Amino acid sequence: MLLEGIETLLVLAEEGTMSRTGSRLYISQSAVSKRIAKLEATLGTKLIIPAGRLIKLTPDAHALIKNVGPSFNEIRGLIFEHQNLDDQSIITLDCSETLVAGYLANALGTYFQKDKYISITTHHTPVIVENVQSGKASIGFCAGHLPAQYSFIAEHLMDEPFKLVFKQPLTALPKAIVVNDLKNPSNISQAAVLQKLGITPLMEMDSYTASAQLALAGMAPALVPQSIVKTLSIDDKYCFESAELAELTRPIYLIYRQNSYKQPRVKNLVETIANLFV
Repeated sequence: MLLEGIETLLVLAEEGTMSRTGSRLYISQSAVSKRIAKLEATLGTKLIIPAGRLIKLTPDAHALIKNVGPSFNEIRGLIFEHQNLDDQSIITLDCSETLVAGYLANALGTYFQKDKYISITTHHTPVIVENVQSGKASIGFCAGHLPAQYSFIAEHLMDEPFKLVFKQPLTALPKAIVVNDLKNPSNISQAAVLQKLGITPLMEMDSYTASAQLALAGMAPALVPQSIVKTLSIDDKYCFESAELAELTRPIYLIYRQNSYKQPRVKNLVETIANLFV
């Protein structure tokens, strides 16, 4: 019951409301409330405070999440590793949206014809890492730098190049560009390179597709990865490359738990994706 309560608190911290937490855990809103109340009674402290439609976490709740959250996810991942996958068990592949669109769509369409029990979800890299570590996802396909410490296998597939995209021809590096969120840990290394090149991040978007579309509309040049250039079929005349941009790459990884890879269906899917980059 203690683990159940902690799981509910972790989801509540992400979702912000009892109703959304219940939907995600497939339980009723009242069941969420009861789990939190039991956890509070067990710990002898208040964890949540109503704040209109939302739920506000107390300092004790934040401290508990900080101290227990990573360990809880690791325990959940270890339990996940001991589950046997039969021919109809769902294998969850958690991907970067840009990567699944740019590299996997056709291959997975074909793969799905022989294994229909594959579920694809899309998140940013930090969430993909968390989902693989906790067992929420069997496989992660992500871009950008991984955390310094992790408990899974990380198979480096390639370093994806970036291009500057703009409606007008570029003959030199621009002074300001549209980028993706540089506060995202997987993108943070870009900031130092841009500073060295004397380029100012004009806007920080949450979608490379949006950045590319704004650039093609003439707002400002945008830093766009090769996968998005490919997905949107952006003509070469709108793409600018130079030796100075060579440092601006992002590593692409397949990540999975070691014991999960022992499952034949997981191993087959991992190898299918990896072979696309050989």
